[in-house]
Amino acid sequence: MTVAAKPDPDRLLAWYDRHRRILPWRARPGERPDPYRVWLSEIMLQQTTVATVKGYYETFLSRWPGVSDLAAAPLDDVLHAWQGLGYYARARNLHRCARIVVDEHGGQFPEDESALMKLPGIGPYTAAAIAAIAFDLPASPVDGNIERVVARLFAIETPLPSAKKDIHDCAKNLTPSARPGDFAQAMMDLGATICTPRHPACALCPWTGQCAAKRRGIADELPRRAQKAVRPTRHGIAFWAMTETGDVFLRRRPDEGLLGGMMEVPSTDWRSVPWPMDVARRSAPFPAHWRSTEGEVTHTFTHFHLRLRVATALVEKRKGKGADGIWVPVDALGDYALPTVMKKVVRHARGKTH
Repeated sequence: MTVAAKPDPDRLLAWYDRHRRILPWRARPGERPDPYRVWLSEIMLQQTTVATVKGYYETFLSRWPGVSDLAAAPLDDVLHAWQGLGYYARARNLHRCARIVVDEHGGQFPEDESALMKLPGIGPYTAAAIAAIAFDLPASPVDGNIERVVARLFAIETPLPSAKKDIHDCAKNLTPSARPGDFAQAMMDLGATICTPRHPACALCPWTGQCAAKRRGIADELPRRAQKAVRPTRHGIAFWAMTETGDVFLRRRPDEGLLGGMMEVPSTDWRSVPWPMDVARRSAPFPAHWRSTEGEVTHTFTHFHLRLRVATALVEKRKGKGADGIWVPVDALGDYALPTVMKKVVRHARGKTH
C-alpha cells in the first residue's frame, strides 16, 4: 500500500462544490438534510443503482412523506411499492425501523452511529452514511464507489474482500472534521462520475496528483477481487391452483428468510436436486389432480440459481378450505406483493393454462 502524496480533503470539497450531483434525496447547498430522506435513500441504494432508485424514492416520498407516515402504513402496501427493488428484507426492515423510530425515539432518528446500528436494516455503512450526511458528524461510510476510490488512491492491491479493513482504515484517516457529510458525498460522486470501474477519467480527478495507482499505471486494475464462488443451482415445483371462476391460490412466505413476508404461488422447498412429481405432490397446498407443465421458470438470486417447474390444477374453492393461503382473482394479482420469481411463475402458468 503506497500513496504519492496525502490527498487533500479541501481539494475534493472544492471539486464537489462545483460538480456535485443533483439527487432527489440530497439537500441543496445551505439546506439542512432531512434524516428521514437520507435514511430512506440509503436503504434503497443498497445493492441498487441510483438510476433505478430515483423513481421508487419519489413514489415512496409522495405516499409517505415522513417517518410517521411510513410507520403507519400497512406492511403489504410497503412491500407492494417496493416491487422491483429486490432484496425484500430491506422493505420489511424499513417498515420495522420506521415504527421503532416513531415508538421509541419520538419520531427522530438517533445521531450516534452505535445507536443507529441498533435499528433494523442499518449496518455499519448505513449508520456511518446517516451520521455523516444527515448530522454532519465525522463518520466514514464506505460504499462500492468509495471503496474503489480509496483502493486506487493508496494502491491497495490486496483483493477484496480481504482488503476491506485497510480500505476502511484509510477512508477513516481521510475524513476531515469540517464538512464530513459533504466529504462523504463527494467521495461517492467522485467514484460514480470520475473514478469509475472501467476507464477512470484520471485527467479530471482533483486527486490525480496524489493517486498512487495513477502514478503506477494500475488504476484500471484496482480494486482487485478474489475469484467468485460458482453459484449452485436449486430446484423446486410451484403449484398453480385455479378455479373455474378464475381465482388463484396464493400464500404468504414466512417473515424470516428469503423473500420473507411476500406472497407466493405455493411451492416445494428449493433443494439441490430436482423433485420427482410423485414426491413433490406431498408439498402441494392441498390434494388435487396436479399436472406438470412443459418448460420451467429460471431465476437467479445473489447466492444461487433457481429452476422451478410448474404444476397446475383446476379445482373448486372448497379444496383450499383449511389450507394456509387465500384465493385471489387472477386479474387482481398485480395488487399483491409478488416477488419477481413469482411473477415469472404466474406468466408461465397463465401461458400454459390459457
